[in-house]
Amino acid sequence: MERDVLSPEGLVGVLLRRWYVLALVLLVTTAACYPALRPEPRFLSSAVLVVKPPRTDNQPNQLTNLQPALAAVSYAVVQQLRSPEGQAELRADGVHGTYRLSPRNSGTSATPFYSIPTLQIEAEQPEAAEADRVVQLIIAAYGRHLGALQASQQVPQGSLMSVDLVNRPGTVSLPPNRSRALAGVGALGLLSGVMAALWSERYAVRRRLRSAPAPRPEPAPLSV
Repeated sequence: MERDVLSPEGLVGVLLRRWYVLALVLLVTTAACYPALRPEPRFLSSAVLVVKPPRTDNQPNQLTNLQPALAAVSYAVVQQLRSPEGQAELRADGVHGTYRLSPRNSGTSATPFYSIPTLQIEAEQPEAAEADRVVQLIIAAYGRHLGALQASQQVPQGSLMSVDLVNRPGTVSLPPNRSRALAGVGALGLLSGVMAALWSERYAVRRRLRSAPAPRPEPAPLSV
């Protein structure tokens, strides 16, 4: 049995007949737009750390001896923290919300190159102090993993790599994106209104068919 297909003219007719359903959904959507216009504040804390090689007599300034091999070691630590086990460890330490671990690009946007062992750590939280705390927790976990990695390879004490902060955690307030929130709420309200109008129309038709009296059977013709 083929199902009826609703034409564009039929859809317009349904929406006109069920205008009160659209009005109700419009009121609900308008109320839902209020939180979108006044979103909760968000703060972004960011810090940049660097993996430094051991100090030597030839290179007393460790920052002038940043080799690509150090960037590879730093990325290995990042992969550990991004793994399911690393994420579980961070959650156990108290890390929550949105955070990012991004190796710094020393090349260009067209040809990325990660030869300098610097890592940017970012965290978003509703409070500035909490965002800074989350960044500090991630930095501590990074240092633990770097130390454990070197201990597993039995690196001598005088050859150990260390972690230093290039930029200490700093917090900025994130501007709210009201236009995107309003667009999302508006699209959801429009879809909900159309679906509610179609459902109410179908429900009314079914109810009308059930309440209609059944046709009487015609009497059988008499045979002579």
